Amino acid sequence: MGPRKYDKVIANGRVIDPSLGFVSEAHIFIKDGRIVETQADSPAAKKLVKSLDKDQVIDAQGMLVTPGLIDVHVHLREPGREGAETVETGCRAAAAGGFTSVCCMPNTHPRIDNQETVKFVQDRAKTASARVYVVGAITKNLDGKELSEIGDLVKMGAVAITDDGRYVQNPEIMRRALEYARMFNIPVAQHAEDQQLVSGGVMNESFESTRLGLRGSPAAAEEIAVLRDIALCRLTGARLHIQHITTRRAIEAVRQAKREGIKVTCEACPHHFVLTDEEIGKEFNTHLKVNPPLRSRDDRDAVIAGLVDGTIDCIASDHAPHSDEDKDCEFDQAPSGMIGLETTVGLVKTYLIDKGFLDWADAVRKLTINPARIFNLPGGTLAEGSPADITIIDPDKKWTVRGDKFRSRSKNSPFIGLKLSGQVSMTILNGGVVYER
Repeated sequence: MGPRKYDKVIANGRVIDPSLGFVSEAHIFIKDGRIVETQADSPAAKKLVKSLDKDQVIDAQGMLVTPGLIDVHVHLREPGREGAETVETGCRAAAAGGFTSVCCMPNTHPRIDNQETVKFVQDRAKTASARVYVVGAITKNLDGKELSEIGDLVKMGAVAITDDGRYVQNPEIMRRALEYARMFNIPVAQHAEDQQLVSGGVMNESFESTRLGLRGSPAAAEEIAVLRDIALCRLTGARLHIQHITTRRAIEAVRQAKREGIKVTCEACPHHFVLTDEEIGKEFNTHLKVNPPLRSRDDRDAVIAGLVDGTIDCIASDHAPHSDEDKDCEFDQAPSGMIGLETTVGLVKTYLIDKGFLDWADAVRKLTINPARIFNLPGGTLAEGSPADITIIDPDKKWTVRGDKFRSRSKNSPFIGLKLSGQVSMTILNGGVVYER
């Protein structure tokens, strides 16, 4: 017997690949960790599948088959805060959530602001169950005062730069960062909140913050930051990516900038299209404390509208693990952040697709090819020759979020106990199964 033409086939699934405009019952053939071809269902294709050994066939009958999902906003906490998450555990959570690629943020200890720290994370990721792409820091130690050696970061493999969690307050430094990033064709990802306006704020500034007696962060802080950076993007011709956008006026500013042809993109998180600041007063659940904060119903609706009309390019989790001890305190004393890798698909299906805002092709586009193109990543497609990174989703599977089932090292999710529809069934990386429900 000669060598096998295929190592594996994912058969009988409904394949959705927005990069190719492909939505069809089809079979995906894999060899040596790469996609050889995708054949629409036909008698000839079925015959070919039947000719293969049973151990080569993954039957995806009744399932959706998509390119491996990509999350461009993840905190893996390593180095420095391994009690909350490590590269290994974060990637296990990613695989369980259907993500084959993640971009990790630089607010570790020490910061990812030099080649050595980039390489440390890359080395830790070599045997992980997802691809890890490092995002370097814009400024040294995230202090906003002196640019990192951006060329060195890119040379070592950083795919973007950000001071995530901290807005680059100095416009001159932000301008120079954009100019350097343009030279290396990488995006500058910005946490858009004017720090002077949000100083001390622990939730959205609104009727709810007044009622609860908690100091608020005004929506205007995000709007001002976005408008300034769009102006700098226009000036420099660089690529700007707004992280976790949350407010109506900021989204409208991005919408208008895109009409002008300015190179600006943005992402939204599930908690910002599902939850509002009205949830906080119910039980002061510290898992609801995030940065930027949960906003008003009007802002939440604007996020959904931005996802619908394409103003918002990506859906990203902002997976931010914290230990139980860190979150077990008064609301205003708790650190910001919630985990999200393992609940994203269910929240997208339940709150966007089931409610008629997006169809599966729209959602998959924002979780695959759009983030791949913005961050210059391989993958996001099932094109011939592409890495065999594939996600298989049971589209109508009903399930309840359980903290004891999380692969993440942390359990800080406000969605525990919530009933969702749509669940990842299998995640495949380089042609190998890294997660199976």
